[in-house]
Amino acid sequence: MRIEVINTGTELLLGKVVNTHASFLGQELFKLGLRVQRQTTIPDGDEIGAVLKEAFPRSDVILITGGLGPTNDDLTREIVADLLELELHPDQEILDHIETIFRQRGLKQNRSNDRQAMVPDGAVVLPNPNGTAPGLLVSGNVERGIPHLFLLPGPPRELIPMYFSQVKERLVAWAGSEAMAPLWKNFRIYGVGESTLATKLEPLLGEIEGLELGYCARLGEVDLRLIGSPEAVEKAAEIIRRNYRRQIMTESEDPIEKVIVELLSKAGETVSTAESCTGGLIASTVTDASGSSAVFQQGYVTYSNESKSGILGVPAELIEENGAVSDPVVRAMAEGCLRVSGADHAIAVSGIAGPTGGSKEKPVGTVYLGVAGKNHPVFSGRYFFPGDRSGFKLRTVRLALDHLRQRLQGFPLDS
Repeated sequence: MRIEVINTGTELLLGKVVNTHASFLGQELFKLGLRVQRQTTIPDGDEIGAVLKEAFPRSDVILITGGLGPTNDDLTREIVADLLELELHPDQEILDHIETIFRQRGLKQNRSNDRQAMVPDGAVVLPNPNGTAPGLLVSGNVERGIPHLFLLPGPPRELIPMYFSQVKERLVAWAGSEAMAPLWKNFRIYGVGESTLATKLEPLLGEIEGLELGYCARLGEVDLRLIGSPEAVEKAAEIIRRNYRRQIMTESEDPIEKVIVELLSKAGETVSTAESCTGGLIASTVTDASGSSAVFQQGYVTYSNESKSGILGVPAELIEENGAVSDPVVRAMAEGCLRVSGADHAIAVSGIAGPTGGSKEKPVGTVYLGVAGKNHPVFSGRYFFPGDRSGFKLRTVRLALDHLRQRLQGFPLDS
């Protein structure tokens, strides 16, 4: 089944709003064994007419988001009706729904919202309990080159519930046997570049029949996606495990913080953090995961030299002799964090996020990491992440949490 997505909204093209619809719909349709063949983003207004004319011959279903509001640039329903030569008529149930929403919110009804109650002849109204604009399904005739059209509201809090309640089951019914989710597996790999993975793995995986391989690179990590038959996926998975056993952060799409919380929970252990250059971002990231309250003890933001000494007990002379960004200091930070927090594990980082503050010996992007544990030797290392300040902090967070992940999975950190 050929599916196309058209997202309307000038704010999307201006970069004022991130287009999350493409990601949401792509992922949800893939779970059904369906794929978006094309996604187009257009401004508000009559541009949708030209795009729909282009899309009709190549599509069985078109999902249109946005353009159902009360203002004069919200033209989706009007242009669809005109394109298909359908009359628009007011729907009393929608008018009553709009009136109820205004009344519940204690607002005076604006009559411009009445245009949201206009329905093309023959269209199915898709109720929207979360907003004033209902969705619409205009059934097509694929044999005659007219696809089925879903007209969906733009706000995600309205579109997402409507997809699950009104769209999903219709797509499954139309797709029939085609709507069978393919077997797929995701490996999240830390510390190995996309090109390095491809160079090593593609000669090994290229001979597996029916295997589709995909990559998604982010700062410090790569998602490696396998799609195919059960036999093909498992054969490829074994090759990846054999070559990157230590670097596999998770065999899922779970973020590192979820992995850490699950590993600590399983071990019945806890962690605390002592952060300088990341300003508490490691602690914030860990506590983004559900269940973190059972495993996260304390987070210390020891940004100044005085706080490193006063809170963590790092000797002032050690800082004076080596500098705050140094191996001896970050080791002392990790040990001090472990001692004062009472946790089973402690992570410490100290670095130069930039853009100022670097030197020839310690340029901007330098960071030292320390990991301490009650039953483990203290690990420390120096790393270099040049780039902007936010990228440096994000890579440092992932570095720190991945080192803890390796330790919790039994990998020695001194190798």
